Amino acid sequence: MYAIIETGGKQVKVEQGQAIYIEKLEAGEGDTVTFDKVLFVGGDNVKVGSPLVEGATVSAKVEKQGRAKKITVFKYKAKKNYHRKLGHRQPYTKVVIETINA
Repeated sequence: MYAIIETGGKQVKVEQGQAIYIEKLEAGEGDTVTFDKVLFVGGDNVKVGSPLVEGATVSAKVEKQGRAKKITVFKYKAKKNYHRKLGHRQPYTKVVIETINA
C-alpha cells in the first residue's frame, strides 16, 4: 500500500516503513506527525482524491532535523565590477512513515 501526500509545497509518494527527507517541520526528534493532505491511496483498493481523499491520513515519526550540504550562490554582472558570493544550506526533516490510514 502506498500514498501520495503533499507537504512543503511538494508531492511525495510514500510507503509504510520508508524514510523520506522533506521540507523542515516544526517538530522535535521522536515526535509523531500526521499528514492529512493525502491526494491518492494505492494498493488493493485505489482511492483518488478531488483534490484530497476524505478521511485519509498518513502518520510518521520524526527521525532527525538537519541541514543539507552547502551550495554556492554566485551573482555576477559582466563589465560592472559586481560579484557576490553567498552560501546556503537548506533545512530538512527526515521522517519514517509508520501507517497509512485510508
